[in-house]
Amino acid sequence: MPGDDRHKIEKGAALGTDSIIMDLEDGVAFSRKHEAREVIAAALQDVDFGQTEKLIRINPAVGAGLYVDDIEQTIGARPDGYVLPKVESLRQIEDVSLRLTNAEYDHNLPSGAIKLLAIIETARGIVNLREFGLEHDPRLVALIFGAEDLASDIGAVRTPDGWEVFYARSAVVIHAKAMGIQAIDTPYVHVENLTGLAAETEQAHYMGYTGKLAIHPRQVAPIQAVFTPKPEEIERAKRLIHEHHSHQAAGEGVFVLDGKMIDMPMVRAAELVLFRARAAGILAD
Repeated sequence: MPGDDRHKIEKGAALGTDSIIMDLEDGVAFSRKHEAREVIAAALQDVDFGQTEKLIRINPAVGAGLYVDDIEQTIGARPDGYVLPKVESLRQIEDVSLRLTNAEYDHNLPSGAIKLLAIIETARGIVNLREFGLEHDPRLVALIFGAEDLASDIGAVRTPDGWEVFYARSAVVIHAKAMGIQAIDTPYVHVENLTGLAAETEQAHYMGYTGKLAIHPRQVAPIQAVFTPKPEEIERAKRLIHEHHSHQAAGEGVFVLDGKMIDMPMVRAAELVLFRARAAGILAD
């Protein structure tokens, strides 16, 4: 949501989304950055976000730019985390993390409580993913893929099938999972085309993405529908895990269920289905 629009922030807070990102970067004109920081800080203190995670997208961490004021003027209102755009190096993440450490101390906040989500959306960011390494900054909880900015950066033409960004889209999710953090897919910019949104979200889910950005309230339900396991998926997963435990108790590692060979990769996939069901609040045990 644009950070300078209190009404839209309130609307977003009432949607029941996993997270709301209050924007200080592209969604706010340069002349309104200061006002947007004030609007966001006030909203964090006054608006009831329920269970929704409260994030702020700051400006890129380049030099001593706008992102410094973004953090200093909003951290006192206690957001849950910051979204850092156009990340191209580990040094940018470390710089922001250090500033957050100092700001947490100044505002009597628990050290390390505020998280970071990094948007990878440039050619340099993609080729430098390896430098993030497995021992990444503990604040970093997700990598976000930004297809539109990447396409612009490399001079590509966006197409419905997305092959022009497929390598980068794959690289982001693989590196995120290697680091043990979440991978969030790029937003779908055709707001009216919910069928296309559902198809692209399904592809992201199949690729291993944890979630997907939404840029309009009407996109929330289709995205959540894809990432929330269906009742038949949950029952199949529970049955598979039950059979796995039974065969393990009988000393059998691999077994056949409904004509399919079942081994540990399929068991782990079933466990992930149940994990997502619990995260969605539809499975208590």
